[in-house]
Amino acid sequence: MAAEEQQQSGDTRGWSEAQLRNYTFATKAIPRMSHSDPRVDALIDNEEPVVLTDTNLVYPALKWDLEYLQENIGDGVFSVYVAKTHKFLYYDEKKMSNFKNFKPKSRREEMKFSEFVETLGKIDQHDERYYLQQTLNDTVGKKIVLDFLGFNWNWANKQQTKWNWGQLTSNLLLVGMEGNVTPAHYDEQQNFFAQIKGYKRCILFPPDQFDCLYPYPVHHPCDRQSQVDFENPDYERFPNFRNIVGYETVVGPGDVLHIPMYWWHHIESLLNGGITITVNFWYKGAPTPKKIEYPLKSHQKVAIMRNIEKMLGEALGEPQEVGPLLRMMIKGRYDQPYS
Repeated sequence: MAAEEQQQSGDTRGWSEAQLRNYTFATKAIPRMSHSDPRVDALIDNEEPVVLTDTNLVYPALKWDLEYLQENIGDGVFSVYVAKTHKFLYYDEKKMSNFKNFKPKSRREEMKFSEFVETLGKIDQHDERYYLQQTLNDTVGKKIVLDFLGFNWNWANKQQTKWNWGQLTSNLLLVGMEGNVTPAHYDEQQNFFAQIKGYKRCILFPPDQFDCLYPYPVHHPCDRQSQVDFENPDYERFPNFRNIVGYETVVGPGDVLHIPMYWWHHIESLLNGGITITVNFWYKGAPTPKKIEYPLKSHQKVAIMRNIEKMLGEALGEPQEVGPLLRMMIKGRYDQPYS
């Protein structure tokens, strides 16, 4: 496995192969290198992932732990997701009305950080699991603000300018229990995934493996999420999943993983690894070029497919009619070779 190769190479300390979940698919190692390595620019320019080991992007936050955050993060309210299993499948609450029978596998609760910490201290392995996911905002305390201002914004802003990305849309704070899993999904933004405490395994898949991961429909609450259960894949429903190949790494404190826009990513806090803390830096993608170059890249095709689904949903007035119309369009017409 790629993660085992990474550990043996000496790039990462503090975790072992026994802390990784087992999956059926093969993976390759995501490159790990200094931010000053000339190969980094080529990878980011080519929309490929890379782990940067020495950006100092979140250096002031490397001292963050539950105690420090509880003392300094303020009395604001935080979104905490609660699940009965280790899997935290994202869902869009605004789309739940499109699918009347949809039942989310987690629920969102609002609580102060002190309540979150208190809850973590009371649970055992048989109880529900918790995952705090909250955009850093102006309710945080002074020390957190000073830490935030001390991030390496000089480097981050240079990257934003160099790649012509849009604005920084948010910094999402993630505080999770050991073993928590965020199943495979993709985002429509560029992401610098900055690890602060603990270790996370990150398995990425490029946009050209879209047909192997079977995302939910655009109008479904789980839009952009894979329907495939990685721990127990149903190959009858999802036969192309047999062809999947991942790109894998384990990130630790100080590492920054570039997750390109439209790349699928499956994230897990290592088993028996304690609490994990991460901050995402989400940027809008570069504006659409005035002159489109052909052939289109895989992520551009994904964007086109999404727009077609959205357009049909609006035109038909009923999201449930999109699938039957698409099937009628292709059945017997585009699903067989022509002589």
